[in-house]
Amino acid sequence: FIDREVPFADILRAQLLNVPRALHFALPMGLLFAVSFALGTLYSRNELIAVFGSGVSLRSFVLPLIVLALGLSAAAFVFEEYVVIDASIQKSELERQLLNISSSQSNSNVTRLGSGSRRLYHADFYNDETATLSSAVLVARDEAGEIDLIVSARSVVWVGEFWEARSARVFERTANGVEERFSPTEQLPGFSLPPAAFRRIGRDIEEMRLEEARIWIESQRLAGLPYREELTQYHERFSFALTPFIVVLIATAIGGRFRKNILLMSLLVSLGVSVGYYVVQMISGLLAVSGRISPIMGAWAGVALFVVIGGSLLRLSRT
Repeated sequence: FIDREVPFADILRAQLLNVPRALHFALPMGLLFAVSFALGTLYSRNELIAVFGSGVSLRSFVLPLIVLALGLSAAAFVFEEYVVIDASIQKSELERQLLNISSSQSNSNVTRLGSGSRRLYHADFYNDETATLSSAVLVARDEAGEIDLIVSARSVVWVGEFWEARSARVFERTANGVEERFSPTEQLPGFSLPPAAFRRIGRDIEEMRLEEARIWIESQRLAGLPYREELTQYHERFSFALTPFIVVLIATAIGGRFRKNILLMSLLVSLGVSVGYYVVQMISGLLAVSGRISPIMGAWAGVALFVVIGGSLLRLSRT
């Protein structure tokens, strides 16, 4: 920014667009310290003796916190999908403008499969601005793998729900054999792979909404290209949303397990266990990317493990 002599106001605007993602990452740690501090203070002042003495168990006492954490987990998922991602996209676009970095999602020499590998798309060039495939060949196969239709067109245009060929030569299998015909405009309702599948991806999958990421991952898989890392990140979008619930479960379970320095020890141990949760998630994600475990297992292994650990600790907590 300094080398480009970008005005301070524009730099500040770019950094402000990062605030939603920062808030998204800060929520679990904020909850961890808030719950650990609150329960640690109550324990250190012996104020929970009256609660337990009245017949209220620790599990019943902290149940509202756990329900709140589940609600915040759901809110964090929606917040990321509709606020964080949009802000990240705007931030990336603004930074490219400020740094004079050109970016285009148009693609060349692109081939994709769709409809369970029964539709083949190939084009010399995909224009993302007009959603057009140039010098395209589209092939349709039946369930037995036999070719039913071949369309060779100067251009193929997306018309909302399917592609439409312009200036096309059509080869179609009929009862009388293969028939060839020329068509100025040929609608292709069986070819419905959306334009997003043909784009050249110039941004991280974390900047895609779920539907866009799912389509792109599926197109990568059908084309035989690497996709495990992106699929792991796709599943982590769901699992990471439960992080507020995990840290609150851990904090409530650990709060009353110490006799001395209760507040300090509750904070430190809760923080240590939560760091362990992040480390396990990171390691399982790396194992999924390397192919040692499945992407869905890599995304959810840490969540499942620490739900069991947190639930067990809460069940065995002093009450």
